[in-house]
Amino acid sequence: MKKIVLLAVIPVIFFSSCSLQKLVMNKVSDMLSGSSGGSAFTGDDDPQLVGDALPFALKMYETLLDQNPDHTGLLLTTGMGFVMYANAFVQTPAQMLPDDEYEKQGEMYARAKKLYIRGRDYCFRALEVNHPGFLEAIYSDEPVPFMENLTIEDVPLLYWSAAGWLAAISIDIFDVGLSMNLDKAAVLMDRAYALEPDFGKGMIDDFYILYYASVPEGMGGSREKAKYHFDRAVELSEGLNPSPYLSYATTISIQDQNADEYRSLLEKALAIELEQDPDNLLANSIMQEKAQWQLDHIEDFFLLETDIPEDF
Repeated sequence: MKKIVLLAVIPVIFFSSCSLQKLVMNKVSDMLSGSSGGSAFTGDDDPQLVGDALPFALKMYETLLDQNPDHTGLLLTTGMGFVMYANAFVQTPAQMLPDDEYEKQGEMYARAKKLYIRGRDYCFRALEVNHPGFLEAIYSDEPVPFMENLTIEDVPLLYWSAAGWLAAISIDIFDVGLSMNLDKAAVLMDRAYALEPDFGKGMIDDFYILYYASVPEGMGGSREKAKYHFDRAVELSEGLNPSPYLSYATTISIQDQNADEYRSLLEKALAIELEQDPDNLLANSIMQEKAQWQLDHIEDFFLLETDIPEDF
């Protein structure tokens, strides 16, 4: 009789243990993918500290995902983390390297590209969990109809997957496998904008400044649209985000060779008091560092009067 009772209890203990483990994993995943977990990074004003800590955090997230692969919140946090890390701590420093370090720059760009794709793919996994068939649809000839199934809750996943995908394309336009999917990546951002145009106080508008200013007109580029989204990004962020000023200065102002406008926009970015937006101290600190670098290297982008020889 005791043996029968013991045999009956063992499965209960086993399955209870598994359920408890799953519960704990979900709680930990919820905590790390919640707003409080993210603010530990985004609300920090020390980019070097965050840059040193992020690789460990991202590997920890991946370890948790091995045990809890369908947790969409953790998939988003991990994907977003890789895209942000690639941009802030790999691509941006690479852009600031001197010309004679082109080999190192190329290596860093290649690494950033891989990290962007890695981040995109985590967001894709979450979208597939939420909407089975997403992966097949996005790579199909007609992805737009399936996008109608996505809702406002999917906007962060749409934004970060599109941002990672498009950043990878922009960093290596000669990768035909990536570049041929430019329109598909744009579909994701367009759907996010349709669902929540004010997302992140103008984050999508800020993205569109770069997109419409950089893409050839024959592929959808538009200076007018870039200017529209610049005005809207500044309005939605209440002028507290340096990024729109930087985006417009490094695209349209350079294209127009308007050095005065370039200086004015970058000075506006640098004049922002970061403490007024405590939730975005990290990103805004990095943007101001980049704005200062762009201002210090203005002669790299413009033919200034002081650069013209007197006997020219």
